Amino acid sequence: MTTIYEVSKLAGCSLSSVSRVMNKHEHVSEKTKLKVMDAMEKLNYRPNFTARSLASNCSNSVGVLVSEISGPFYSDLLSGVENELSAANKHAIIISGQGNLQKEKDAIEFLIDRNCDALILSVDSVSDEYLIKLCDGSIPVILINRYIAEIEQNCIYIDNELGGYMATKHLLDSGHSEVAYISGLLTKADARDRLSGYKKALKEFHITFDETLLYKADYTTKGGREGMLTLLENNPKLTAVVCANDEMASAAMRVAREKKINIPDDCSIIGFDNVYFSEYLYPQLTTIENPVNKMARMAVRWVLKNKYKQSKITIQNLFATELVLRESTQEHDNT
Repeated sequence: MTTIYEVSKLAGCSLSSVSRVMNKHEHVSEKTKLKVMDAMEKLNYRPNFTARSLASNCSNSVGVLVSEISGPFYSDLLSGVENELSAANKHAIIISGQGNLQKEKDAIEFLIDRNCDALILSVDSVSDEYLIKLCDGSIPVILINRYIAEIEQNCIYIDNELGGYMATKHLLDSGHSEVAYISGLLTKADARDRLSGYKKALKEFHITFDETLLYKADYTTKGGREGMLTLLENNPKLTAVVCANDEMASAAMRVAREKKINIPDDCSIIGFDNVYFSEYLYPQLTTIENPVNKMARMAVRWVLKNKYKQSKITIQNLFATELVLRESTQEHDNT
């Protein structure tokens, strides 16, 4: 098997020069690069990345764990991570924990065993205590869409409570006095925080929380459909619904059309996340911006700074939410 020493000899370069070329180091001349690449091709040399990572303590790979692979939210997250890593000549090892406690723990151990240089985690089931301990280890860990006060600098997040508050307040400001809510799975911190924001807005408007106006769903279109059907059964004259994500909002809108309920004339619906399809729904969906792609890219920059020592990078931990006004909500006359 061809070795790096043979490449060095044929190219007429030092071992360190060959190593810099293989690691795509910035400070290497084009002439040296061409000589090394030509020697590698002639010798049919393939670098032993495992050996290189053991020798350099750097695999140039980053472990990425998400709750799910499918869905517009996670596809936006993963594309942000992969594009930013690729631009930095790093590689992603992606795995799903499927929202299961043991699978998330097993996935983290798997990524550590694969000698990943750092971990980017978007997880729901593992505890705060587990993650705090993990961040105390030797591998840099950054969390996306989760806030833990004790490791705030290891978190890239939005204020989910503020987002839930903004969505609800928009409908209350528009004249709706009874605003229903379809939540995400309440085992998830972001779902609990968004619901808390809903309740906070009601309290500000001196409106008593009504359990019949809440449906506890699971962030899926199925949950959104079941939620809207149940809410309409309990409240046939419902005029406004906040959905904890855009997928559930899209399902709620379909139920409304099936029931011959005009949106927004008869019922206003607002979502959360501002995923790509929200502006292509009919009517276009009013929603809360959740800049997950930007957060994912920032998580990679955090890794570049904290693991790969790119010190000039500035890190932003908290990202802003904002109301994205479209056609699915409007003013309501209570008279």
